[in-house]
Amino acid sequence: MNGKIIVIEGLDGSGKNTQTKLLVDYLKKSKSDKYKAENIKYISFPNYSSPSSALVKMYLNSEFGKKPEDVNAYAAASFYAVDRYADFKKNWESFYKNSENIIVCDRYTTSNAIYQMCKLTEDKWPNYLSWLYDYEYNKLELPKPTSVIYLNMPIDISQNLMKKRYGGDDSKKDLHEANLKFLKTCEKAAKYISAQDSWFSISCVENEKIKNKEQIHNEIINFLEKNILN
Repeated sequence: MNGKIIVIEGLDGSGKNTQTKLLVDYLKKSKSDKYKAENIKYISFPNYSSPSSALVKMYLNSEFGKKPEDVNAYAAASFYAVDRYADFKKNWESFYKNSENIIVCDRYTTSNAIYQMCKLTEDKWPNYLSWLYDYEYNKLELPKPTSVIYLNMPIDISQNLMKKRYGGDDSKKDLHEANLKFLKTCEKAAKYISAQDSWFSISCVENEKIKNKEQIHNEIINFLEKNILN
């Protein structure tokens, strides 16, 4: 029996990195006998420190075109999938094969589903998802996630958060982050996939205000303790 893979997913600026690290820290410091620090591993995709992310970097830096649609959904998905495969084979395949271990991912195949599927017309979405899951999980033999937690952050709010992140310098945004129209289509795609694949969706806003990170973290923990970590 293999370990568990918990994916934190969401659009740019939704707080994935923050929540992934909070979850890892919580699991490592837990006093429960169910899991220990050495059984927890943090992973983030793309792996920009690896040569395997070269095509991803070129794509996001607009070297293949100025718009996301200039690289078709299948080609761009392959860039990310190959980077994921290299990371799996080099860094965490053996760790995953230990049933006591838990891997917490900031993005996974699920990001390919959102950011590439939305380049297609909606009537082609089901076929694309079938192709993607077969490609990554069957052909490349990457492990399927145990659970996907989707951080549902409205685009207008996430854009303001990214503006603060980059100090108001929009030139620092990558190909996806800089294209508001594209991100809105991604948001629609994410909601479609979240419902179809039974992702656990957390609204990051309450009464038109962003929930604090601790509140969102607690919702994640409550869900996992009841459904995955029990």
